[in-house]
Amino acid sequence: MLEKNVKLENKTILVTGAAGFIGANLILALLKNVENAEIVGIDNMNDYYDVSLKEFRLNQIRELASGVTGKFTFIKGPIAEQKKIKEIFELHRPQIVVNLAAQAGVRYSIDNPDAYIESNMIGFYNLLEACRHSYDGGAGGVEHLVYASSSSVYGSNKKIPYATEDKVDNPVSLYAATKKSNELMAHAYAKLYGIPSTGLRFFTVYGPAGRPDMAYFGFTDKLVKNETIKIFNYGNCKRDFTYIDDIVIGIQSVMQCAPLSNEDGVKYKIYNIGNNQPENLLDFVEILQEELKRASVLPEDYDFEAHKELVGMQPGDVEVTYADVRELERDFGFKPSTDLRDGLRSFACWYKEFYL
Repeated sequence: MLEKNVKLENKTILVTGAAGFIGANLILALLKNVENAEIVGIDNMNDYYDVSLKEFRLNQIRELASGVTGKFTFIKGPIAEQKKIKEIFELHRPQIVVNLAAQAGVRYSIDNPDAYIESNMIGFYNLLEACRHSYDGGAGGVEHLVYASSSSVYGSNKKIPYATEDKVDNPVSLYAATKKSNELMAHAYAKLYGIPSTGLRFFTVYGPAGRPDMAYFGFTDKLVKNETIKIFNYGNCKRDFTYIDDIVIGIQSVMQCAPLSNEDGVKYKIYNIGNNQPENLLDFVEILQEELKRASVLPEDYDFEAHKELVGMQPGDVEVTYADVRELERDFGFKPSTDLRDGLRSFACWYKEFYL
């Protein structure tokens, strides 16, 4: 059951991972669409990928915030620093919390596990504790906690498409294990302290100013440098690609609908958020290179076939990601509308303007 009365207007909204791809786009949308909102963003600005890209996103937010009725405050620091989180809650008293901060990436977790425990586990715990001590069952406390989970929790499940009622007890990466742990921790705090919590299992999100560690971005970088791209699982992977604007619409809808108590008396809900239309990776790359040529990122006579290599599966990866989003469609009318080619066209145009 859902409670459709979490108003965003005139509220203080804390968004963690504010300089990240999804976080920054969410903040831009909130500033555009929500009157008199106070947006507090926190990000540690780490160098997992090019920090100039994070600065670019933050500058977009600051520029927009100067011309709208909403207010934006940025705080640099890690959510794993408990003192800083306590200070944010004491000073700003957020009523809605959206946790998008996390150490991302499946492959990176194999070589750098400490970063995942610090941000994804300790950081999330700090937020839960802060929500717990602010929540009073009514005005003045946290009305809704929305947090990022991941399609990675489905691991090597054979059942397709992935549904939220599927068992997710067999993660194949530490990253996936931390995200499943977030769901369990949120459930415990919802049960013990009545904090309304909604987890979103994100599938592959793409678009302008996205994450450079994502395949489409990495492919583009390599092709521009005239390097060979590796397509894993010999091109047999399928991914549920969702354009960033569609994702943000979904998050905003969820933010306004805190869950009521379920049959177990817990204010807790999990949704898949994806496109419900997996694309073959080879087809995806074909469209990408066509749009890169169209945007003059690559020359028209670029020999794409000479720059791709089909290789085996990487540790921690899965063959198919495919979101069953019927619950999200039922509860919120969520239905992504951006065509893959249109989305990649927007990315290609942005890439040319930003890098070339």
